[in-house]
Amino acid sequence: MKLHIQSIDNSHSEQAIDLILNIQQKEFNIPITISDQPDLLQIEGFYKKTGGNFWGAFIEGELVGSIALVKFYERAGAIRKMFVKKEFRGKEFNIAQILLDVLVTFCRENGIDDLYLGTVTVLKAAQRFYERNHFTKIEKEKLPASFPLMSADDIFYRLNLN
Repeated sequence: MKLHIQSIDNSHSEQAIDLILNIQQKEFNIPITISDQPDLLQIEGFYKKTGGNFWGAFIEGELVGSIALVKFYERAGAIRKMFVKKEFRGKEFNIAQILLDVLVTFCRENGIDDLYLGTVTVLKAAQRFYERNHFTKIEKEKLPASFPLMSADDIFYRLNLN
């Protein structure tokens, strides 16, 4: 099984929606729908046009993971859509780490030195993952004013890349 990471665009919207909604709704019972996440229908306009990106992890043509970056300030970005299909999680595949490393490299190459993200209380493994990667928990009030909030998020992190 060969893992392939690539930047994805609107032509991958359907695969991304399938991956992400299944994890959010079925696995974690998070009450969120596609209408709460219109960005998934306009990957290029929402992520790429503003200086961010959206990456997919593929195994034999199947999208098994995703991560996205919203650049919301000259030197700051928000991590979004970090999901890995259940069967492909863990150290054996290391997909989440590889995706995060790709995003961090992109940030360093593009002058983005502050990363922020929001997640949900129920996603304990995600929180441990971010903390292992030196993200620091911050209060919602400490987020930059222009941070693109997602309604479901209730825990927030920051990582300075300098």
